[in-house]
Amino acid sequence: MFLQLTISGLAMGSIYALVALGFALIYKALNVVNFAQGDFVMIGAYVFLTFADRLHVPYLLSILIACAIMTVFAYVFQRIAYTPLQNRHFLTIIVSTVGISIALRNSALVIWGPEPTAVTPALKSGNLTFGSLHVDSQNAVIIVSTIILVVLLYLFLEKTRTGRQMRATAQNRTAASLMGIRVNRMTSLTFVLSTILATFGGILLAPVFFATPTMGATVGLKAFAATVVGGFGSIPGAIIGGLFLGLVEIFGAAYISSMYRDAFSFIILILVLIIRPQGLFGESISEKV
Repeated sequence: MFLQLTISGLAMGSIYALVALGFALIYKALNVVNFAQGDFVMIGAYVFLTFADRLHVPYLLSILIACAIMTVFAYVFQRIAYTPLQNRHFLTIIVSTVGISIALRNSALVIWGPEPTAVTPALKSGNLTFGSLHVDSQNAVIIVSTIILVVLLYLFLEKTRTGRQMRATAQNRTAASLMGIRVNRMTSLTFVLSTILATFGGILLAPVFFATPTMGATVGLKAFAATVVGGFGSIPGAIIGGLFLGLVEIFGAAYISSMYRDAFSFIILILVLIIRPQGLFGESISEKV
């Protein structure tokens, strides 16, 4: 029972971690919060199910198509929500992302309808058995996929020239520009990466809870809480914060009350803000130029 709850918690926490990574990447690069990040999860899930379930495109090819479409979507989102407002107060950009979040939710309601829609899981078999331990196959896929994505993101940011340019741009846009780095291109790439992470979150989550126009709202709020708990601007913090909240949520529902499952993450958020406002891996705050 304990191991099964742990795996379920890690699976749910992995989704929060992927979405929280998107929050962290945008915040590190631009010093703003993209409150539409949760709805990217929903849009990514719907785009995937359109190809995989309704057009019967092969599973892996549907993932690639969804990522390609969401890449274009990320660029358009940046041009609408960020670029025209980048020299304004950061609150203006935040309000812009909130407005687009509402627009996306209502657009999904019109296009795909209000009914929950089943999404094809990666594995057809319902459970994987390891002795007396029975693991839901989708939970296993979520955990393994998240590990792969996090490793790939680390290798990209740390080992590639483009990744180093992205980190330099996040540290100081002016200095990066003087060094010949195309900061606008790095900004666009940051939006694309955060959107792709959210897309995978939607593709992995939808087979468990179905796709709905409001699925991204709760996930986005919990991922935001995970970002705060881990420490805003900290990529390791986003991962640890997401996994931690996933475990707290599952164990709280199992041993305390399932009625308050959604409340546990926000209780932890409040406690962290009171005890350690900078989060578990919080960095010192500096003003970006």
